Amino acid sequence: MKIGISSFISTAALIALTGCNGIMDGIYDDDIPRSGNVITVDASNWKNWYYIDLHALTNQSSAGQEQTFEPYAIPTTLTDEWDGESKICTYWYDVFGEGLQHNEFRGSINVDAQPEPEHWDIALHRDNVRTNGGEVWQTTTQDITSPSLTAPLAGTGEADTWNETDVWMDQSQMFTGVIGNQRIKTNRLLSSWLSIQIPPIPPSFTYNGNVFIVRLKDGTYAALRLADYRSKGTNCIMTIEYRYPLN
Repeated sequence: MKIGISSFISTAALIALTGCNGIMDGIYDDDIPRSGNVITVDASNWKNWYYIDLHALTNQSSAGQEQTFEPYAIPTTLTDEWDGESKICTYWYDVFGEGLQHNEFRGSINVDAQPEPEHWDIALHRDNVRTNGGEVWQTTTQDITSPSLTAPLAGTGEADTWNETDVWMDQSQMFTGVIGNQRIKTNRLLSSWLSIQIPPIPPSFTYNGNVFIVRLKDGTYAALRLADYRSKGTNCIMTIEYRYPLN
C-alpha cells in the first residue's frame, strides 16, 4: 500500500499527540525547588484512574519519590444495571485544523460506573483531575508554605461537572482523529494546572504552578500544587505538593 507524505506526517503527529514520552521534553525544569509534602503519581496510562486519600497521607515529605497507587480501570462494557450517566463517548477532533475545541460527536455506549476505593479525595487520569464531592479555588501564589493560604471565607468553589470530551481512553481510531472518551465528572478548574493546546502538532502545553485550595467532602481544606509532570524521562507523571489539613 502506498502512503502519501501528508498521510505519513498526520500519522506521525498523532502518535506524538497520544504518547506521553518525549512530547513535553525540555518544557519543564527537572531541578525545580519543592516545598511542603510531596507525592508522585504515574498517571500516564490512558486506561486508568489513580486515587489519592489525603486523609491517609502522613505529614512527612516523600522527598519527590514516586509512590505506587493502585490503578482503577475505566469500564468499557455494561455488566450491571446502567446508572443513567456513565458512557464511552466517541468524538472526532480537528487536530490539524481548528483544534480540540472543534469536535464532532460520533456515538456512545453505556458502561458501568467508574470503580473507586472507599476513601479518596482526588483522582488523576493523565491531565484530568476529579474530586470526591469537593470544591476548588485557585490562588495567585506558587508558595504552598505561604501563611497567607487559608480556607476561603465566603462563596463557593468550582465543583466537578460532567465531561465527555477530555478523558481520552480509546486510541483505536486515533489515526483518523477519532478518540473514545469516558463520560465522567471532572474538575475543570483543578485540571487547569496542566492544559494542552492543539494545534500546533506536536501539542503545546500550558503549565499553571499556582496553588489550588480544595474543600473536601468532609468540610476540611487542602492546598495542592502541581510541581512537575515529568519524571525519569516520562511525561504525565504528576508530582504534587500538598498541605493537609490546611488550617
